[in-house]
Amino acid sequence: MRNVAVLLLLVAIRVSAAPAKPSQTVAPEAVPHSIALFLGTLSNDGGRAVTFKATAVGTRFFFEEPGGVTVYKFERGRYVKEEFLRNFTLTRAVKKFGVR
Repeated sequence: MRNVAVLLLLVAIRVSAAPAKPSQTVAPEAVPHSIALFLGTLSNDGGRAVTFKATAVGTRFFFEEPGGVTVYKFERGRYVKEEFLRNFTLTRAVKKFGVR
């Protein structure tokens, strides 16, 4: 009788346990080779953690890192570096270009 009670308890615990949610990721399904190389270099081939913000508005792409924001303009099917705004934040850079 004791074995049956223990067995029922174990079954009840297992049934009541909610399945674990899969972790959410932001990584895309595919990455162009040039982007993979850029991100690898940016993180020193995994040697350092990297934090940045980015947005694309209109024909410009803004890339914020600790030192400032690099602004890219869309030309001939790709984004080309336009200028680096030292000590700017992403919000401030977007406002400077009047696109938001």
